[in-house]
Amino acid sequence: MKLSVKTVYACRVLAQIARMHGTGELAHVENLARVEAVPPNYLGQILSELRDGGLITSRRGKTGGYALARPPEDISLYDILTLVEGEVLDFGVDGKGRSGRRVQQAWLVVRSALIAETKRHTLDMLVSREVEEMYYI
Repeated sequence: MKLSVKTVYACRVLAQIARMHGTGELAHVENLARVEAVPPNYLGQILSELRDGGLITSRRGKTGGYALARPPEDISLYDILTLVEGEVLDFGVDGKGRSGRRVQQAWLVVRSALIAETKRHTLDMLVSREVEEMYYI
């Protein structure tokens, strides 16, 4: 499975909006594009899809911008992935042939694990409120 650039951008942008959650501030397109290195024109499409999918809200006007529609701990990678990509590992494996049933069962196990892990990781886990994270080797 290969994630689309759109999904990666959506995750990054939502993490940035999550950083602002609870502050009363709204995220602005120009800032989101700059901070998360997303082309502004493409970002508009992504934000529209995230709004239509119920993950963010928007307010128009001079003081407008974007905010999460619900708390960051209530938005999982699964929510983002299925909104942008559709069903997770939607495959046409059938149980035909001598090995078909076992192959199908194996893929169903992999699909279940992927769903469980993407549901476990939420936006609040992606957000670092530190200016810069430190990595130790």
